[in-house]
Order: sequence, then C-alpha cells, then structure tokens
Amino acid sequence: MEREYNDLIGDILKNTGEKDQVKGKGKPLPKDYLERDVYQNFQKIAKDAGYLPEWLKLQKQISESIHQCQSEEDIKVINEKIMKHNKICPPPMQKNLISLENLAHAKNIW
Repeated sequence: MEREYNDLIGDILKNTGEKDQVKGKGKPLPKDYLERDVYQNFQKIAKDAGYLPEWLKLQKQISESIHQCQSEEDIKVINEKIMKHNKICPPPMQKNLISLENLAHAKNIW
C-alpha cells in the first residue's frame, strides 16, 4: 500500500510549468564527507579557507616574542600573553610561564 504525501513545492512547480525546467542536482559531496562528523567537516573547511583560531594566532605571537626577548619587561609582557593563551586554548596545549632563567628552554618549547 503506497502512502500519499504532500509535495507542496512539487505541486507549485507543476502548476507553474517549471517542474521540467529544474535541472541538475548540484555539486556532488566528496567521498570522505560522510565519514567525518560535523565538527571535523567544519575544521577542514575552515583550514582550507585559511582560518586560524585566536589561540593559534596568539601562540605564534608568543613564539616570536620569546625569540626576541631580552629583558625582564619583555618577560612580563610575554607572560601576560601566555596567561591569555592558556585561557582560550585546549587544555593539552597550555604552556608554563617563562622567566629569564628558563628562557633558553622556552625557546625550544615555543
């Protein structure tokens, strides 16, 4: 037993005579599209578009600052950036604050 259903858009197109003019099905989805979840698809699209999360931009700034660091005042500014970075990045990506004593080690980490 077939079940009738309401096809409102199909009825409108049939009544206006435009049903036969609708062509194409659009661009096919990539084969691996259905293998990923929504978040993974978003990440891939964002990466392809050149988007960087704020914490990654900040991480690059911190890295550049550490390699140019020369004074205790520079360390204070960098530590403020590190604290901000730690608040917005994923927990496994958090880093320790730096000091003049461990600056050489921090250059290797960052």
